[in-house]
Amino acid sequence: MITRRRFTQLSAMTAGALLGVNKLSADALAAPPSDITLEMAPFTVEASPKHHFRTVAYNGQVPGPTLRMRQGRPTSVTVRNRTPDPEVLHWHGLFLPSAIDGAMEEGTPMIAPGAEVHYTLTPDPPGFRWYHTHVSAGKGLTRGLYSGLHGSLLIEPVNDPGAYDAEAFLTLHDWGGHFEASSDGNMSPSYDASTINGKMLGFGEPLRVRQGQRLLLHILNSSATDVHWISFAGHTLRVIALDGNPVPSPQSVPMLRLAPAERACALVELNNPGVWIIGEVRKHIQAAGMGIVIEYAGSSGNPTWTQPDDLIWNYHQFAASGKTPVSGDDVRRIDLVFDSKFHGHGNEEQWLINGKSYPNTEEPVLTAGQRYRLVMKNQSTDPHPVHLHRHTFEVRQIDRSPELHGLLKDVVLAPAGLTTKIEFTANHPGLTLFHCHQQDHMDRGFMMVFRYA
Repeated sequence: MITRRRFTQLSAMTAGALLGVNKLSADALAAPPSDITLEMAPFTVEASPKHHFRTVAYNGQVPGPTLRMRQGRPTSVTVRNRTPDPEVLHWHGLFLPSAIDGAMEEGTPMIAPGAEVHYTLTPDPPGFRWYHTHVSAGKGLTRGLYSGLHGSLLIEPVNDPGAYDAEAFLTLHDWGGHFEASSDGNMSPSYDASTINGKMLGFGEPLRVRQGQRLLLHILNSSATDVHWISFAGHTLRVIALDGNPVPSPQSVPMLRLAPAERACALVELNNPGVWIIGEVRKHIQAAGMGIVIEYAGSSGNPTWTQPDDLIWNYHQFAASGKTPVSGDDVRRIDLVFDSKFHGHGNEEQWLINGKSYPNTEEPVLTAGQRYRLVMKNQSTDPHPVHLHRHTFEVRQIDRSPELHGLLKDVVLAPAGLTTKIEFTANHPGLTLFHCHQQDHMDRGFMMVFRYA
């Protein structure tokens, strides 16, 4: 049996080999200049004058550069690894071949220290995606998604509606991770600071706006483990897309709930001049730094925060209205049970899918063109943000609530103790990774690979 760590070591030996594309490059050294170059290297995040975190980052910044690609237009990419460890870059939410999707479990080669790779990808689907590392973090809580290796990616549609005056990308992240004993005796990550765009509240430049504008916010939760609740004081957020996919029923809401790897696109009518805060609703997380100042032109003074009364959020409000179509008999069902194995107080628990941990988990076989329903029974006491690589799925039901339709995502938060149902069409052949997007759960076995027949 090859463990994940051993697989990493073996992959690193050949990581200097060329990655493919949609086709493999013949000679990396002779590759023409790329449309996009991403260099992973050591970097220190100055979240505040008193909070410095040694990490690794793309192109010397956190978050990494905001990338824009045009749907369907081939884009050449160079990725350089200037870190001391093997690395890999995952294009989250894109329909790409397994060889360049960016997960070693799917067969993407690791990039050895000092090496670089060149490939061309054809971006699809359109919408707000992101890119990030996809390596195991281990117990140090400095690698993987605990690091600064994350950035926003916007795949512009062929026909862009452009129904806004200004836009901003906001990336939520937590820093200084360390394990602490939770109430049930297991060890869970805790953090020293939380940021938006790499800065704690009050230490970054404010987002400057003008009255009368329509502001489009692209908000990404890149945290390794934590769900975040975000509100814009003095304003409402009209959600028009989730995980980059337009929602059938846009809604104006007082706050967003974003699990790790989830994204929301929200329009804001800037009709309340002043100096305000967009920030985490839970007071202790905002006190740890998760917030950013929004400043109207001509306004000054201390920023204002208004505390919402309740944490209110559900997926149902964004689904299509009207009668939900019943899934046909041709939809094949795959049952998945999530649970954990307790290893004693002060230890990390082991995560299981159908009683097994990766790499010993089952490998369901998919038939191209077939529709599948994943029935995910979460028997644990933790919610899980589950992600399916290389596909978009439809959220169909959370527990015994009425069935939904039309809500397309690539991450869904499966509540503790409940059953969540999603459906997807197997239309992208190749190894396909399914996992919890919490870094600690993924590292402890919460993964499985789907194979195409």
